[in-house]
Amino acid sequence: MIRLAVMASGRGSNLAAILQAAAAGRLAARPVLVLSDNPQAPALEVARAYGVPAVGVALRDAGGREAFFRLVEAKLLEARVDVIALAGFMRVLPPWLVQRFRWRILNVHPSLLPAFPGLDAVGQALAYGVRITGCTVHLVDEGVDTGPIVLQAAVPVLPGDTVETLSARIQREEHRLYPEAIQLLAEGRLELDGRRVRIRPNPENGGGDNSFRREDG
Repeated sequence: MIRLAVMASGRGSNLAAILQAAAAGRLAARPVLVLSDNPQAPALEVARAYGVPAVGVALRDAGGREAFFRLVEAKLLEARVDVIALAGFMRVLPPWLVQRFRWRILNVHPSLLPAFPGLDAVGQALAYGVRITGCTVHLVDEGVDTGPIVLQAAVPVLPGDTVETLSARIQREEHRLYPEAIQLLAEGRLELDGRRVRIRPNPENGGGDNSFRREDG
C-alpha cells in the first residue's frame, strides 16, 4: 500500500473525495500527510477530521517560495511519501521537487486539457463558448497543466450555465475520477510511452507492483 500526501490550498472537496475513498477501502493508498500553503485552508480541517496529519504554512512565514518548498520536501521525506496528489494546490511546484518525485505526482484540472490550462479554466471555457468541457487528471511535469494525461471526463455546457453551476458539475466528475487515477498509480498500472499514458490490465492476482513504467526503460 502506497503512502499518499495531498497538497491543497482551499476547501478540500477533492481531498475529501480521496479520503472518503481511502476510508472505504477503495484505494490501495494510506493518506499520511496533507500540506497547504494556507494555514486557514478548510482542507486542513477536512484532513484532521479523518485523522490525517495536516500542516499549513504561508510562504511569508516560511521565508519565501524556495524556503517553503524546501520545508514541503522535508515534510514529504519525513512522512516517507510515495505519491503526491495536488488537489486545488494553487502553487506551481519547483522543477527540482517535480524531479525528485518524477511521475509520482498527480494533479486534477477542471478542463479537458490541453484546452484552458491555468487559472479560471471554467471561466475560460464559458467565455470561449465551448459545448463540452470537463476535467483531467494528469501526471505533473515542470510545466503548468502540461503533464501526460491519465484520465478525462467530459461535461456538457448547458444553456444558462454560470461558472458556479458548471463548476459544480465538473467537480462531481473530479471526485469520481481522482480516486480512480490514484488507484491506478497505486496498483502500478500506468505506463508512459512518450506523452501517452497507457493503462495496463488489472493483474489476475489482484495487485500491481506499485511502480511507474516507461516503455523506453
